[in-house]
Amino acid sequence: MHPTDLPAYMAHVGAAARRAATAMAAAPSAAKDTALRALARRLREQAAGLAAANAKDLAAAAAAGLAAPLQDRLKLTPAIVSTVAEGCEQIAAMADPVGEITELKRRPSGISVGRMRVPLGVFGMIYESRPNVTIEAASLAIKSGNACILRGGSEAIHSNLALAAVVRESLVEAGLPGEAVQLIETTDRAAVGLLIADPASVDVIVPRGGKGLIERISREARVPVIKHLDGNCHVYVDAEVDLDLAVRVTDNAKTQKYSPCNAAESLLVHRAQASAFLPRIGALFAAKGVQMRCCADSLAILQSAQLSGADLVPATEDDWATEYLAPIISLRLVGSLDEAMAHIARYGSHHTDAILTTNHANAMRFLREVDSASVMVNASTRFADGFEYGLGAEIGISTDKFHARGPVGLEGLTSLKWVVLGQGEIRN
Repeated sequence: MHPTDLPAYMAHVGAAARRAATAMAAAPSAAKDTALRALARRLREQAAGLAAANAKDLAAAAAAGLAAPLQDRLKLTPAIVSTVAEGCEQIAAMADPVGEITELKRRPSGISVGRMRVPLGVFGMIYESRPNVTIEAASLAIKSGNACILRGGSEAIHSNLALAAVVRESLVEAGLPGEAVQLIETTDRAAVGLLIADPASVDVIVPRGGKGLIERISREARVPVIKHLDGNCHVYVDAEVDLDLAVRVTDNAKTQKYSPCNAAESLLVHRAQASAFLPRIGALFAAKGVQMRCCADSLAILQSAQLSGADLVPATEDDWATEYLAPIISLRLVGSLDEAMAHIARYGSHHTDAILTTNHANAMRFLREVDSASVMVNASTRFADGFEYGLGAEIGISTDKFHARGPVGLEGLTSLKWVVLGQGEIRN
């Protein structure tokens, strides 16, 4: 059906997804893995056609004056195609979570009670810019036995349509329903409103994009949403710390890449280490053009260090809660672990926070008491990622507290149901 009558088109897509979800939930692992390997092969075989479709989007983006970073995210280079193809093969090689029974226990009545992992059903994903997300979402949907409805950004429509066609061909080749992965073929924004308000067709929505998009989806959706709004990630340098480790990890957490949601945005330093640590990390930040928005005491220490090229700015109250996604970091001195954790509780976004310390008791307290989706000891916040966690890939990151929290991979796209095994037992 062509998307001219939008409500009818979305209803058709939703009904097809629901039918496909039933078939996918029952699909054997071998068929799902065959589809993933076929998808990897076809991506490589059809690289020229994908590049041609992508060129249309890039030309339109340039003509529309889209910002250079956004144009860069649109690119579907041979290297990116190769990477997503390899990702499909990696997911095919992973264990299938569907149907796994765990926690099976015999009860006094004679019955055995356990939990079985099952697909969610249909998930809708709304995302911007990067066309590679189309394949990441599709591959995770296939392996987890779900159906999905994808709505990419209008700026990537030609690329996404071409990728969705490759996915459909691969599903059909494996004997699975082509409608298990559908891309909404219109750029009309009203389609999003219809998708997120249709619990009959969709079980969960996953928005991936800017804060404005995610806030809108969260506000208007009538189905559950897996999301995070901000990534105001903290690094806390404790009173007892290996300074070389602290400098290395803090530098990586902030500067390895500025735009991801797991990059450090706030640096907390115990006063006992301020005079030794700040000039060293400040020199690295200055060399890389990172602006430091400092509390009064940290500003005084950094100014006295006379660092060449340092961009030092007094911090405002807003800085403590800001996700910059840029070469900017807020910097504050604290007098204790408790003060650091209180700061994170007040200003953090429950995404990823790290402590750098040689004090085991402090490390364990930080792990227990900091209420974030990922909490780390002596490691860069940049590790908060599905691939790095061994999930194969991720559909997004959740800071909510229902079944999926942190990077959402295959298991995050499944649920658990209770199963009971008996031999004719009856309840007295």
